[in-house]
Amino acid sequence: MGLFTPTASWVMDEHRMFADAVSRVFDDALVPNIEKWVDQGRVDREFWELAGAQGIIGGSVPEAYGGAGGGMGFDAIAVYEQGAVGDCGWGYSIQSIVLHYLLTYGSEEQKQRWVPDLVAGKRVAAIAMTEPGCGSDLQAVKTTAEKDGNQYRINGSKTFITNGQTADLIVVVAKTDKAAGAKGVSLIVVEADQVEGFRRGRNLKKLGMKANDTSELFFEDVKVPQTNLLGAEEGQGFYQLMRQLPWERLVIAITALGSIDFALSETIKYVQERKAFGQRLMDFQNTRFKLAEMKTKAEVLRAFVNDCIGRAEAGTLDAATASMAKYWGSETQNEVMHECLQLFGGYGFMMEYPIARLYADARVQMIYGGTNEIMKELIARSIDV
Repeated sequence: MGLFTPTASWVMDEHRMFADAVSRVFDDALVPNIEKWVDQGRVDREFWELAGAQGIIGGSVPEAYGGAGGGMGFDAIAVYEQGAVGDCGWGYSIQSIVLHYLLTYGSEEQKQRWVPDLVAGKRVAAIAMTEPGCGSDLQAVKTTAEKDGNQYRINGSKTFITNGQTADLIVVVAKTDKAAGAKGVSLIVVEADQVEGFRRGRNLKKLGMKANDTSELFFEDVKVPQTNLLGAEEGQGFYQLMRQLPWERLVIAITALGSIDFALSETIKYVQERKAFGQRLMDFQNTRFKLAEMKTKAEVLRAFVNDCIGRAEAGTLDAATASMAKYWGSETQNEVMHECLQLFGGYGFMMEYPIARLYADARVQMIYGGTNEIMKELIARSIDV
């Protein structure tokens, strides 16, 4: 099916070639390892380095920092192709998000220091936003970063952190001024292998996305240089988050589309082969109508996602539109997974069939990146002006 629509204005020949190359790498090196990574609760570091060597990670990163020098469309392709082979374990999307934070807000020294290793897959990134008592309300974070000489001393805890067991480079959302509300939030980079007082909690057991390591992180008097602050001054963190969250939310919609395409492909093959009452499941009107409904939903989402990618490429993707993509994409994904699993019957409940895993993986899409209830509130604000 593919990410692209026939009329997508942002797509060039280079995008199509990149999509083909990424798909081949995933077929050869990702798909055969999915079950292994699910069992061990994390993706092997060797795959990160392979993806880096194949140019998958740095499609939108300038050549000066080891990337290919393309636009956001290349990142979108990698996200889609991962979903389209039925995987959500590899934490590439977070790597992409962190790279955009560094490229947008980092100093030249920071970019030279951190970006090439992330592009090469030699380092893995995470962004530590969520706290035990604070989900979507990022103004309410309790983690603090206090000046101590020429360093920051970080104290606090984070939870539900993707790539948490693996990450070497962590962008921490912290309060540099506890009395300033949103204006007291800053983003500070912690190099996990170079500090004392940093501790990872257990790899959290989840309903789905089991190959994606997700952890609690603890910071106890962790000292980092003040030069690890992202941005020219303190207190810019909340603004930086709000500016970058639209891309994160679009990534969730792109993931949804890839997963939908994979689920539909697997389900169509199954109903064409499986027989009941002397005929193929595909020959029942209910099956055909359900597939028609799901295919239509997929194409509507594909058109919207392509429009949003075009806006991201042009730098015009606004918060409300990205929120619509995240909300609609994740809701549609869950609807499709529900219907696909039903068509598998009892076999759909068996973990040996990918649809069972995809059904479980899909549920969190409506929660992380800002719950869909928060998305609706953001959309409503754009109406009530």
